[in-house]
Amino acid sequence: MNINPLDILKNAQKIQEQMSGFQEKLGFISATGYAGAGLVEIDINGKLEVQAVRIAAQAMDDKEMLQDLIMAAFTDSMVKVKDVINGEVGNMGFPGIL
Repeated sequence: MNINPLDILKNAQKIQEQMSGFQEKLGFISATGYAGAGLVEIDINGKLEVQAVRIAAQAMDDKEMLQDLIMAAFTDSMVKVKDVINGEVGNMGFPGIL
């Protein structure tokens, strides 16, 4: 098996360019997580930064329930954005990263 070092270098440069472009794209990927039939909604981007939190007034009556709803909405948004990221990475020919 002949391995050409120049081919390896070219592939490495191509991968680096793809990943650089993908990192820029992460800020534009977003997902919204929901809990309590929409009582709590959380938006996060592909950089895993929380962008917005919306809480319905009726959710504020019960502190423990509100805490659970916030955690559930956050988890839902994380799962969704990770699925989008893994899909994008898969489209680039790499296995999922998250």
